[in-house]
Amino acid sequence: MSSAKLGAVVMSALVFMYLALLGQQGYLFLIQDNLVSKAMGITILILPFFGLWGIIAELRFGLAIEKIGKQLEAEGAWPRFRFGVLPSGRANKAEAMQEFGEYKEKAEADPENWRSWFSLGLIYDACGNRKLARAAMRKAIALNQR
Repeated sequence: MSSAKLGAVVMSALVFMYLALLGQQGYLFLIQDNLVSKAMGITILILPFFGLWGIIAELRFGLAIEKIGKQLEAEGAWPRFRFGVLPSGRANKAEAMQEFGEYKEKAEADPENWRSWFSLGLIYDACGNRKLARAAMRKAIALNQR
C-alpha cells in the first residue's frame, strides 16, 4: 500500500471517529429537555453527514484518478515530463512552468481527449496550482467515463 493510500485510510478513520463522537454529542444534546439544546443536537447530528459526504467524494475522486492512471500506464501512455524533481520529491516548479504551455495547448486542441486532460492535471499540480489540477482531473475522469 502506497503512503498516499495509507494516509487516506488513516485520515478517513480519524474523521470517522470524530464524526462518531460528534454524533454522540448531538444525541446527548437532543435528549435534553431544553429547546435550545434540542436544536443544537439536531444541528450537530446533521453535520456528520456533510463530513461523510466529503470523505466519500474525495475517496471516489482518488480512486477514479488511480484507475485512469493505471489505464495510462497499461497503455504505455504515461506522460513523460522533462522537468526535474527536487530532493523533497516535489517537481521543480520553474521547469514545470516552462513545459506547461505544451500540455495546455494539447488539451485545448483536443478537448475530448481525457489523456491530454490527465496530463494537464499533472502539470498543473507540478506547477503548484492544485485547484486547476483537480479541475483538469475531474474533466479527464468525466471524459474517460463516456
